[in-house]
Amino acid sequence: MLRAKGRGLKGQVRATLRLKSKTAAGAERSSALRRVTLSLHMPTFKRHFGPGQLQFLTSSTYRRARLFETDRMAGAERNSALRWTFVEVLGRLRTQMGFLLIGWVLMPDHFHLLIKPEPAESTSRMMQELKKRTAQSILSALSENQHVPWCGKMLARIRLPPTVHADSQFRVWQRRYYPFGVYSEKKRLEKLNYMHHNPVKQGLVSSPDEWLWSSFRFYYLNDSSVLRMDRLA
Repeated sequence: MLRAKGRGLKGQVRATLRLKSKTAAGAERSSALRRVTLSLHMPTFKRHFGPGQLQFLTSSTYRRARLFETDRMAGAERNSALRWTFVEVLGRLRTQMGFLLIGWVLMPDHFHLLIKPEPAESTSRMMQELKKRTAQSILSALSENQHVPWCGKMLARIRLPPTVHADSQFRVWQRRYYPFGVYSEKKRLEKLNYMHHNPVKQGLVSSPDEWLWSSFRFYYLNDSSVLRMDRLA
């Protein structure tokens, strides 16, 4: 009888230990999940740039939505509406914040900028304003034209899951952006060349001059009808 009780007690102890082990493993998995979740919502990493240094910036749309892909907003009268929204906001910000715009390209789902910020630490604030203002205008335009199939498709693409952010339904841009310091004239020309040929590499056009949404036409065709670039002294 005592042996039976002893076996029963040992069984209870083993069961308790297994339960604790499972609980600990579950807690570890939950902790890992929390760490992953936090990493997905980390703010943009910061780099320190010297005064007068050029910065090459890259940012993409949420879920790589091709918001700037084609002229399908709402007929010919709205052709390139979302692209022009980006251009106009960027131009106003340059005037307001005083940075020099050296090069740019707007692609269907991302953009690159080559700028000289003043002061160097103002880049983060500039990018925050650029994303916020363009997002507001883009969401407004898509919502007003959601009866157009393409607009409805884009809204569905950038809709947030209900568990992500209780106060927001949509997100236009990814939270992070990626800065790269440009230290030399060779690197400056390399970044300009990369931007200007990006539309060709992606098969959007056969020649850089056919893509209106970059600084190529300013530098090689003296065309500032979309955006004027700032010359470095």
